[in-house]
Amino acid sequence: MASEQSSGGAELGRFLRARRTQTAPEQVGLTVGAGLRRTPGLRREELATLTGISIDYYVRLERGKETRPSPSVVDALARALQLDDAEHQYLRELAARAARYTPEPPPAPSRTVRPHLQMLLEAMRPNPAYIVSRSMDLLAFNPGGLALYTGLDDWPTSRRNLARYFFLHPAARELFPDWDIQIRACIARLRALAGTAPDAPDLTTLVGELVLKSPDFARLWERYDVTGRKATHKTFHHPQVGTVTLAAQSMELDGTPGQRLVAYAAEPGTPDHDALLLLDMTAPDLGPGRRPARSDAAQPHASP
Repeated sequence: MASEQSSGGAELGRFLRARRTQTAPEQVGLTVGAGLRRTPGLRREELATLTGISIDYYVRLERGKETRPSPSVVDALARALQLDDAEHQYLRELAARAARYTPEPPPAPSRTVRPHLQMLLEAMRPNPAYIVSRSMDLLAFNPGGLALYTGLDDWPTSRRNLARYFFLHPAARELFPDWDIQIRACIARLRALAGTAPDAPDLTTLVGELVLKSPDFARLWERYDVTGRKATHKTFHHPQVGTVTLAAQSMELDGTPGQRLVAYAAEPGTPDHDALLLLDMTAPDLGPGRRPARSDAAQPHASP
């Protein structure tokens, strides 16, 4: 029990340290003297004073040795660090996890996509649409939904994950003119999942791979950002159909283990809509006897 609490407390401490070092004294109304500050952001004693707790207690929190902060302390820390609503909730979840014992990590959720959802993807053509798991694995798609992400179809089904694509696929930087914003939103989504299911195997395996293979991911992951821009439109520099700007919509699917449907659309009669028609018509053939809207794991065997 003690080791699990220590693990939860360590994660809480890392989040507090990341937020403390990213909060400038001027942001919270402190006057900085002329001397050199070796500590980026707030000092521990400054944050403790702003929160109304002792420096010793705060140091214990940040070092993972104090695992039961009261709700009032958590809320005071959130106010002192000027956390937004999502970050505040994330801090509450970390504090709750630090105070409880979890005997073993939960299993990864099912990757099965229900048949009616696969039919829905097909019915949405020519609008690109796909379904992803909570950790951004691509589970099902229509032709445009896969073809929109240039080169993703080159990867085997088991490797098709949008976070992996953003950080590791060479085409991603060229596809998104605002790639730096896209990857921050991606990190924020994974960080939000880490707040509720930090030991989930689908998350830990993905994060472990990306930390090792992508310096950009490793750097941003340590910032503990849990909010990102939720764009209503996205622009793609697509090598097959040119530059398109599409309305974007993402929604949780009821009755699924955290699956989300993501769809893109353009106004009929516009060049962007014409580009979607072209993308849908020219998307790679997924093989004889295989319905385009299904992920490979769900496909029947091809007929000879």
